[in-house]
Amino acid sequence: MKLTRADLATIESAVQAAEAGTTGEIYVAAAYDSASYAETPLAWAAGMALLAPALLLLGGVHVTVPDLFESWTAAHAVGAAERGAREALAGALMLQAVLFVVTLAVVAIAPVRRALTPRHVKREKVRERALEQFAAKNLHATRERTGVLIYVSFAERMAELIADDGIASKVDPKVWDQAMAMLVDGLRRGHPAAGISAAIGRCGELLAERFPADPADNPNEIADQVVMLPRRR
Repeated sequence: MKLTRADLATIESAVQAAEAGTTGEIYVAAAYDSASYAETPLAWAAGMALLAPALLLLGGVHVTVPDLFESWTAAHAVGAAERGAREALAGALMLQAVLFVVTLAVVAIAPVRRALTPRHVKREKVRERALEQFAAKNLHATRERTGVLIYVSFAERMAELIADDGIASKVDPKVWDQAMAMLVDGLRRGHPAAGISAAIGRCGELLAERFPADPADNPNEIADQVVMLPRRR
């Protein structure tokens, strides 16, 4: 999923239209992904390796000691048991190593890595990168503290909306739920530009109700262009 030049122009126009009626500043940032999730392959590989002993048991591999004939001594029996234990341990270690390497290689494939990353981890990473963008763009430094960030992460199909203190102190966070629902619906249907534009329009309406524009004094403090962020891989 990506944004074409036409999509970017559509979103920019939506931002301009929304900001015309409010002192609020809407900033849109879009990313292919929000994190590399490098820890996911290691976690899965370690987990699969730890299952090796259980897999050996399920496969019927177990340690046996030969029947003790009269001619066997206690030393012979102990030696056989030790050899059996060593062989079982060596087999388990080998299986663990193979499972670790194979799982690591498979889960390292980007689509597999993202699919096997828990949703709550992805949500946290999306939130973290959204906050990074909010701070990097100085959305907390607008004249009336009315900056709003709409952040979209395509690989995770997730989005975040962050409002500055000037808005958050006067607006119930649940007010933004409808705008976010419009955005996420667009992502799910494969029409990101439409979803983002609809969310921007709804945000503009909400901001205009509480922070109406002054026709004589309504500077554009934040650029209206969509910022496309690089991959984290």
